[in-house]
Amino acid sequence: MKKVYVNEEWCLGCHLCEYQCAFANSGIDNMVKALKGKEIHPRICVEGDNSISFAVNCRHCEDALCINGCISGALSRDEDGVVVIDKEKCVGCFTCILSCPYGAIMPAEDHSVVQKCQLCTDNQSGEPACVKGCPNRAIVFEDRD
Repeated sequence: MKKVYVNEEWCLGCHLCEYQCAFANSGIDNMVKALKGKEIHPRICVEGDNSISFAVNCRHCEDALCINGCISGALSRDEDGVVVIDKEKCVGCFTCILSCPYGAIMPAEDHSVVQKCQLCTDNQSGEPACVKGCPNRAIVFEDRD
């Protein structure tokens, strides 16, 4: 299965992946209208300092602790192996946030449900927006199995 991988040695810490992610998941087709003057809520998060930076994103684990910890059944795996959220089933208990060892699940904008990287499966085809928008190619979408 293809997944998003981060090559930390190439990450500039520019946060452009966060903006690309927020735009891709905004439902608006104009980046300026979608993001200008607004707090963004990306599904990928750049961490680090001046010496090293890296993007934290869902790893779509084979034995996903978040799926096992979800009390409402909102988290599942789709036919392609991607860990996805059914927001209609999510009760906002945040157990999945506590279960994820990578910190890749976060409250959504309204804090009533959770959000995480779903590899842009519900908003575009091809590679995820964070991969397309990374100027240094530190984020890649590939199968490393």
